[in-house]
Amino acid sequence: MHAHFMSDGSGARRRWVAEALAALLLGALGLPASAQTTVKVSTAAQLQNAVATANSSGGNQIIALADGTYTVTATLNITVPNVTLTSQSGIRENVIIQGDAMSANAAVQDLIRAAASHFTVSNVTLQKSGWHLLQVVGELNADNALIHNVVFRDGYQQLLKVSFDPTGHPGVSGDNGIVEDSLFEYTAGIGPEYYIGGIDVHAGQNWIVRRNTFRSIISPDTTVAEFAIHFWDGSGYALVEKNLIVNCDRGIGFGLANEGNTAGIIRNNMVYHAPGNGQFADVSIYLEDSPNTQVYNNTILADHAYPNAIEYRFADTTGVTIVNNLSNKALDARDGASATTAHNVLTATDSWFVNPAQGDMHLSSALAAVVDAGQSVTGLTDDFYGSARPQGSGFDIGAQEWAASPAPNPPTNVRVL
Repeated sequence: MHAHFMSDGSGARRRWVAEALAALLLGALGLPASAQTTVKVSTAAQLQNAVATANSSGGNQIIALADGTYTVTATLNITVPNVTLTSQSGIRENVIIQGDAMSANAAVQDLIRAAASHFTVSNVTLQKSGWHLLQVVGELNADNALIHNVVFRDGYQQLLKVSFDPTGHPGVSGDNGIVEDSLFEYTAGIGPEYYIGGIDVHAGQNWIVRRNTFRSIISPDTTVAEFAIHFWDGSGYALVEKNLIVNCDRGIGFGLANEGNTAGIIRNNMVYHAPGNGQFADVSIYLEDSPNTQVYNNTILADHAYPNAIEYRFADTTGVTIVNNLSNKALDARDGASATTAHNVLTATDSWFVNPAQGDMHLSSALAAVVDAGQSVTGLTDDFYGSARPQGSGFDIGAQEWAASPAPNPPTNVRVL
């Protein structure tokens, strides 16, 4: 099955939306619209020259790409603040920025390296790299990155990396980023090696990851792939919500042994794993050395041999709340972890959902075990589809809030075929 974002309306409307988004971004940065100059490019050479010019002039530039494929010969290395890469049309499938290969031997290792604050990439497709499609260089204090409506596909390692250097740059990290309305995938239905993942954040604080789709992050050999979404190595206070994760070895991870995460929220996500997709399928939501984390109102349906849907592990994992989750697999405490758990329904079956194999995880009926059966959660105001919570006398369990006229499937950010 294939997933991509809906692109409706005329070309003029798309351009208007792209321009409006750019204006909003500038407003959020406290900059007037005139603060960024726009350079239009239509070839790979022009793109690489525009990046070099932005770096030499101190930034504050929008590089707008005409429709086409841009095969670059070296990393696009952004070293100055307030640089935006975007498409002129606003249609992300129509503008492809790529390296030479998805291979350990690729000449282009990082496709884009953002080493300064307020970097934005939107409305484009990124593909083919030896390492990462985008590296946000946290050790150089690359804060406030914005990734909006981007396709990440076929990178040889983690598709989006936020790096950190505790030795050379202690205490300096890439913080306050947003990743939204984007697609992370391996188009062959499986990755090239086990050392792959979707979003991999080291030490980043206060990130938001919302309304994205992750597909086929599957290891072909030796061991399990990394997570579709992973915050660890001193990260903290991330919000991960309304993401769809399909046929990935592992879903959402906060922390790792002795390299943990602090707090954060995992809510309103949907995770589906069909049978026969990879040999290393593992846990869907995982807390490891991740104290004070909240996991609520997620839906997980996994048809593989691994027994658990949600795990929390190690004695440092305390103050955790895990409530209102819907799954067909178990919730498990490991190695001294502790949590408050309540109103989790772990007996779901395929028949509870409309068509999970096609990405439609709507409830098929008003199930008594789910509807109005959850507990109230502070800050929970809507569901995966954007419908308000609650709809009835109480909060529903899982990522969808049942309604007599439910929100359409798929949500506005994704179409599944």
